[in-house]
Amino acid sequence: MFDKILIANRGEIALRVIRAAHELGVKTVAVYSEADRLSPHVLAADEAYCIGPAPSAQSYLRGDVLIDVAKKTGAQAIHPGYGFLSERAPFIQAVRDAGLVFIGPSPDAVTAMGDKTAARSRMIDAGVPVVPGTKEALADSAEARRVAGEIGYPVLLKAAAGGGGKGMRVVQSEDEIERAFDAAGNEALGAFGDGSVYIEKFLEGPRHIEIQLLADRHGTTLHLGERECSIQRRHQKLIEEAPSAVLTPDERSAMGQMAVAAARAVNYEGAGTVECLYQNGEFYFLEMNTRIQVEHPVTELVTGIDLVQWQIRIAAGEKLPWTQDDVRFTGHAIECRITSEDPFNSFLPSTGRIGELTLPSGPGVRWDGGIATGVEVGLSYDPMLAKLIVHAPTRTQAVERMKRALLELRVDGVDTSVPFHLRVMDEADFRAGRLDIKYLEKHEELLAAGPSDEDVRVAALAAALLEEERRQMRTVARPSSAAPSAGASGWRQMGWRAR
Repeated sequence: MFDKILIANRGEIALRVIRAAHELGVKTVAVYSEADRLSPHVLAADEAYCIGPAPSAQSYLRGDVLIDVAKKTGAQAIHPGYGFLSERAPFIQAVRDAGLVFIGPSPDAVTAMGDKTAARSRMIDAGVPVVPGTKEALADSAEARRVAGEIGYPVLLKAAAGGGGKGMRVVQSEDEIERAFDAAGNEALGAFGDGSVYIEKFLEGPRHIEIQLLADRHGTTLHLGERECSIQRRHQKLIEEAPSAVLTPDERSAMGQMAVAAARAVNYEGAGTVECLYQNGEFYFLEMNTRIQVEHPVTELVTGIDLVQWQIRIAAGEKLPWTQDDVRFTGHAIECRITSEDPFNSFLPSTGRIGELTLPSGPGVRWDGGIATGVEVGLSYDPMLAKLIVHAPTRTQAVERMKRALLELRVDGVDTSVPFHLRVMDEADFRAGRLDIKYLEKHEELLAAGPSDEDVRVAALAAALLEEERRQMRTVARPSSAAPSAGASGWRQMGWRAR
């Protein structure tokens, strides 16, 4: 096991890795930009070093600086978290060339799965089902028009070099193809430095289901079940849960075997996720994320396996102690991404200083947060502040537990996504598990202008107080037959009398 590792990230994922490392007896080195000087991950680590100004290009994306800090502090390995440099093969190679361990897959595996067209080609060769489309990047809009005509509209144009919804356009008809091709290519070039775009058939209203994997360097690759990630906005996930409400045991096994085959096709090592589209009992490989996912806690709660600790253990050379038959699933987990956005105003980002912060607690409630009172929320980074996760014996109980936890949560100083999540928890289709990637399009009322977090909280408190008052009145109106006499206790049929 390592003595010390550096976490090349910020916010809640940096804090999550620090906690996992400390439980393993491993010391941690945090890095931070000037904007993150007071962030919780900085205070939680054994050591912390400023690596530059707020813009990520001058701080968290400076691989040379990160490697230099790791070497100077005696860290033996670097954990990338997610985002930033987590899926940059040149950075992984530079870490290895510096004599350090990268806690994650090899640069070859990242390259193989990072280029979406190359990944599709590999999956086809490995017998993994993929959505119909091209195996290589399109040469121009004319080729896009030709291929779209062959596979039929609607189609989806996607960046070959990245993900996260960047460089992606749905095209409904031929007259849209040229404009969409140019827009997707330009966005991909700006986001990933590569404007290559490929095309695939756009499935109308599938579910987005992903399979969690763990693979060691000793030949063991396991799937840890699925996560339902269908509630999205512009291809960004908002709510995740495990297990899916619709998969049968046979479907879960088949999708798991497919994901394992995909990982083995690139000699994958560490934690990773195979994302799929699922519709009417059929599923298709979408892409592989070669890192830990934002939504990993729901899998941890239903399996009891600490994915982040096992990332570290695998990188240190340990062997997974289970077979596939040993993996068991218990209960249901749901995660809500708590972001500094106004969900009723096109999810515009909100900035400010965190004031009062009241966190939910109680059975089955987990808070993976990267904020604290006094922390400044700006525009330099992703708006996700934290993840609120619950676990319960059944999905219905998990929904009710999440609703209760959201009502307990208070984040003053910025607008948050909490009111939106509360609306979803009460929506009939969500409660019934009727989900697909067009969920928000079908339920636009969830994004209509609504009350503030404080309005929601006050209304909930008022309702709770009213219910308690009614309960007490019912108790007073129906005294038990064993009630003491008025002379002994002051009790009367109509209430209390002065004594």
